[in-house]
Amino acid sequence: MFIAIEGMDGSGKSTQIELLRQKLTDTHNSVLITREPGGTPIGEKIREILLAPENIKMSVRTEALLYAASRAQHIDEVIEPALAAGKIVITDRYVASSYVYQGIARELGLDPVRKINEFAIRGRMPDLTIFLFVSQEKAIQRKKAQKELDRLEAESMSFHNRVNQGFRDLAESYQYPKVIINTDQDAQSVHREIWLAVTERLNMNKKTQSAGAKISKEAEE
Repeated sequence: MFIAIEGMDGSGKSTQIELLRQKLTDTHNSVLITREPGGTPIGEKIREILLAPENIKMSVRTEALLYAASRAQHIDEVIEPALAAGKIVITDRYVASSYVYQGIARELGLDPVRKINEFAIRGRMPDLTIFLFVSQEKAIQRKKAQKELDRLEAESMSFHNRVNQGFRDLAESYQYPKVIINTDQDAQSVHREIWLAVTERLNMNKKTQSAGAKISKEAEE
């Protein structure tokens, strides 16, 4: 199973990913946690370039292409091998973040970003995308607790407002399996909602795999 956790900075992604990892591990699942941009040695080098505060002259197209390049390496080197080995893969951000940050907030447009990423991901979409939403006030409070801000985090408030609204608009129209959760509530309440969505999807996957195996066996006979 492939799970993507999406949301604006300060939405609580890191906390919820760790709680989900613990729960899945406790229930005897093999779990791989990864992130974007990054997740591979090459991807981490691209991440450094993308998020370095001094790279303020980076063009929007360069930014979009670098995210897609990191994602292509991530899929080939980490995600596909882990899924093939039967692991549950959880990524902190995936293609939805590119749609929002570059397509909407950077105003590059959804179609160009979609085309770039179609080549990068080769059809590999998550089995479940979890969109986490938080009020702008709480997100700001959480980010202020950080000592340093990266290039994107240090962007203007108008940019972050576009990101926030972009995630909300995208989540509503998203055509792939998803769940939308408000993280203004306490972390354990959020975790319970996520766990319910994940277990439902896991059960669906198991039923599909079981049916596929039955069909295959009948075909052999």
